[in-house]
Amino acid sequence: MTLNPSEYQKTFDEALHIGRPPNIATLFPNSKALIVSGKYIDKAMRTKGRAIAMAANGRNYFVIRGALMAAQRANAAIIIEIAKSESDYCAINYWNLARYVDTLCNELGITVPVAVHADHYGIKKPEDIESARTLIPSIFDAGMTSTSIDASHLPDADNLLASIELYKYVPDWAGFETEVGEIKGASGLSTPEEALFLVQGLNAHSIFPDWIALNNGTTHGIESGSEGIQIDLTARIHEALSPYNVSGAQHGTSGNSSEKLVQIREKTRTTKANVATALQMLAWGLKVNDYGNAQLDENGEFIKLADEGLTEAAWEKLTAYAREKGLKKGDYKKLNLPFETTLMGLDRNIRDRMCRRVENFTHDMLVNVFNCKDTAPLVVEAILEAGGHDPGPRAEPIETPEDWTPEKIREKGEAIVRDRGEEGDFED
Repeated sequence: MTLNPSEYQKTFDEALHIGRPPNIATLFPNSKALIVSGKYIDKAMRTKGRAIAMAANGRNYFVIRGALMAAQRANAAIIIEIAKSESDYCAINYWNLARYVDTLCNELGITVPVAVHADHYGIKKPEDIESARTLIPSIFDAGMTSTSIDASHLPDADNLLASIELYKYVPDWAGFETEVGEIKGASGLSTPEEALFLVQGLNAHSIFPDWIALNNGTTHGIESGSEGIQIDLTARIHEALSPYNVSGAQHGTSGNSSEKLVQIREKTRTTKANVATALQMLAWGLKVNDYGNAQLDENGEFIKLADEGLTEAAWEKLTAYAREKGLKKGDYKKLNLPFETTLMGLDRNIRDRMCRRVENFTHDMLVNVFNCKDTAPLVVEAILEAGGHDPGPRAEPIETPEDWTPEKIREKGEAIVRDRGEEGDFED
């Protein structure tokens, strides 16, 4: 859909009037930011075809600002997200992310649609379900328009049962992501059998996820291995799920080559790709390769580029703190919170260059890797066609509910045999 600026502004204003979910309209009644359901972002990628929306992980202000500027340049719909676990080491969290996004969209005059996604709402033990009954509604009260219920740490039956129970607290209009298999590299890879089990069981309860995340060979954080995303495995699982009309969510993109991400775009049903560590490292001014993986010197240390990102003095403070705390390279994400005021207090020119570095990298990814240039009008068009903030269900029931009672779910789940992989902390 190609519109001249005046035509797009008219349709944008119409979409702004009817397309914002009720929580967003209540929180930001006078806003000019088109914050939408994640369902619309997925729909635009499917409409364009072989397109992936970047889910930029907003660990700090600089990443959010830079990603929004890049999306505006590319005329691309975008997702800004944060994971539940990141509240422990980032100033950004489930309850303030939408406020950051709305404020920046209005300040910068952003006129592309943005979804705000609560990534990895982790359920690691049955007791977590009780607190989630309160917390999930609270994050939508705070402006989330999409969420991921991630009970992949649990056995398959418990994952499905937790997802069924907690979906009751997700608004029908909101984007919804489910997950099978922890993201832990080549260990404990997901299988078509367990992915089908999860999606079929959800379908039987009239739950139609927009995305499914897999352990398809990648990791969160800095990618150290050469295997990365396993394209063929991902394609096989997505094909097995095709009757249920669910898209793929690719986690752990940092460190995977642009060529591999293009293959994911071309050969699978992926419409969402999370980018986290790369954007953080770019904002700080570290040397990265062409796809955002931080480079190390001969001593195994990060390489700070002169006149990029942070000041050298600020970088020295970060690294001294990391050494004092014994932080490994993959734990540098934990520097965001203790140095929030330090970084926000830098000179404006420094803050601007931090954002620009994120913007330039993100723009290249949006246009040349993810093929989502000019997807903003597709979201606006979809909102006008639907006549409101809810595009409606993306699938229909196929499975018989009587075949997916809790008892039968446990029976089916126990029959699934696979390697769960190594133990450890694989948090986002």
